[in-house]
Amino acid sequence: MPTEATLTIGDSQYQFPIIEGSEGERAIDIQDLRAKTGYITLDPGYGNTGSCESAITFIDGEKGILRYRGIPIEQFEQAPNFVEVAWLLIFGHLPCPDEYKTFSDDLTATANLDESMKHHFEGFPRSAPPMAILSAMINALSCFHPEFFELEDKDDFREAAAGLISKVRTIAAYAYRQSIGLPYIYPNPALRYVPNFLHMMFSQPYAEHVCDPLVRDALNLILLLHADHEQNCSTSTVRMVGSSQANLFASCAAGVCALWGPLHGGANVAVLEMLEQIHQGQISPEDYVRLAKDRDSKVRLMGFGHRVYRNFDPRAKMLARVADNLLPTLGVHDPLLDIARKLEEIALEDPYFIDRQLYPNVDFYSGIILRAIGIPTNMFTVMFAIGRLPGWIAHWWEQSETQGTKIARPRQIYMGPNETDHVPRGERCGC
Repeated sequence: MPTEATLTIGDSQYQFPIIEGSEGERAIDIQDLRAKTGYITLDPGYGNTGSCESAITFIDGEKGILRYRGIPIEQFEQAPNFVEVAWLLIFGHLPCPDEYKTFSDDLTATANLDESMKHHFEGFPRSAPPMAILSAMINALSCFHPEFFELEDKDDFREAAAGLISKVRTIAAYAYRQSIGLPYIYPNPALRYVPNFLHMMFSQPYAEHVCDPLVRDALNLILLLHADHEQNCSTSTVRMVGSSQANLFASCAAGVCALWGPLHGGANVAVLEMLEQIHQGQISPEDYVRLAKDRDSKVRLMGFGHRVYRNFDPRAKMLARVADNLLPTLGVHDPLLDIARKLEEIALEDPYFIDRQLYPNVDFYSGIILRAIGIPTNMFTVMFAIGRLPGWIAHWWEQSETQGTKIARPRQIYMGPNETDHVPRGERCGC
């Protein structure tokens, strides 16, 4: 393999190093491009731009591969454990028993919020979007924990990471309870991560919510499947904000804002709305697919295709199996699942979708599972944020520990007017 790439501009040639990743990915290192040539690259959406070198997650979109720290995502399906995967992503290896116990104990010990934070929840109107509350309250956490502004060593970082991963559940549950006028339910130290979250969401005074083991495993799987996905919009945002040496809380709050966008974290909501539209509109899945293929139609088949995957999203396969097992066990007959299955069947046999490599993605089934568990639709993106938090933390820490990290500062191609003179107000046209 060549070690250098040659760029020819006019009569001049320039050499740039070629970097090869551990999985054979190749990149041309253009850090000195502008200094050598006076040129920059233009890459809207950064689809061909590597912003960093990372050891956290590997994706091969052509083959439908997703690995966390080298471990295929499918290997977590039989015994899904979000806490274990969080440790893996953040610290680079599966936890030994002592590490797992220490981390679990940290999660239990830090689940409560400062009592004063309740007043912040009360300041939001009941109609406030849960993602707005989540971002604001993660930022507010930094005010109550100034000891984590500067993380001096790995132990300090571990405590900060555990506190954020633990408290985000409490914030999410409190935001939901406040929105429907129910009293806040404190975390129960006797419960594990997922059952504790559902307890804070759905318990009533003197009537504790009991989490079914299948529900626990399903939600663990949903969270860990969302835990990281390389340099997506929200993770890149966390890295960009963190590159200014912003603290962990501020950087992750920015990630929440990026995830809030309907093109990123809101995709499973759009899938559910599509399925509801088909169900309530008495339109057949076949007719809906025909409309989706019509360029003049505004109908879109949501939950199919992915920016990275040109094959089946491996997470979608896993969640499809969960949906098939979970709903009948819970006694839930959701017509939306039947519609989703039919849409998948039609699309996977249709040359239109096959030629365009449009396969179901993770959002196609996650909403149906969350709905069966009882999570309201306006909390779907919050669930995504809870799951993605360990990935954000891992990337923030990896970047902060990388020598020579620079503040992120993309260039632009200016397309505005050339130099012009200021015109006094009284002499301007129309005045």
